[in-house]
Amino acid sequence: MDVSDKGISGSDEVHAAARMGWLRASVLGANDGILSTSSLIIGVASAHTAQAGILLAGISSLIAGAMSMAAGEYVSVSSQADSEKADLTREKKELGSSWDSEVSELAGIYRQRGLDDLLAHQVAVALMKHDALGVHARDELGISDVTAARPIQAALASACAFALGAILPLLTAVLSPLRLVSWSVSIVSLICLAILGTVGALAGGTAPWRPALRVIFWGVMAMLVTSVIGNVFNK
Repeated sequence: MDVSDKGISGSDEVHAAARMGWLRASVLGANDGILSTSSLIIGVASAHTAQAGILLAGISSLIAGAMSMAAGEYVSVSSQADSEKADLTREKKELGSSWDSEVSELAGIYRQRGLDDLLAHQVAVALMKHDALGVHARDELGISDVTAARPIQAALASACAFALGAILPLLTAVLSPLRLVSWSVSIVSLICLAILGTVGALAGGTAPWRPALRVIFWGVMAMLVTSVIGNVFNK
């Protein structure tokens, strides 16, 4: 079955939507890696913990977070894949038992998109003769090669992105004097979050300033909360 997003024209033009599967998982993973690890390090450092304890907390955050992101993404996307598979199985049965009604259903979709009755019916018949399940998957169910769920890809992208994001505040903590760990990790992490938000927005084809401001705002909030908690336990 071919459920590609090339449509009738067969064009190989690549749009931002073609990147959304791995892009969403990668941006989310890296953002979480930076934010959760930096916040944890800042909280532990604010409690005047020894540097060995700070590094242990950071490494634990990296490993646990990467595994958690991979597992969560895999389970979530697997559920989507199961739903898509069930929809395609049901559609295949309907094509085998009620071809004419499926032609009418597809023609109705094309009429809603602006074609007249005759042309809509002709297009539906022609496309179904070429790839009936593929055209119904794409135009009726909204399933294509671009949007299809890929659990393993999403899980690996999330885990790797989280680990790469978490390494940045962890290395900063390693290289910083103990008394400056909180400040240096905060500054480096906020810069990285802003860059990540900008890159993600540009890759998705949107203006970068709003995503960058969003991640900076939530980064500051998370770091402030963990810093306050760390100071409370220090007392």
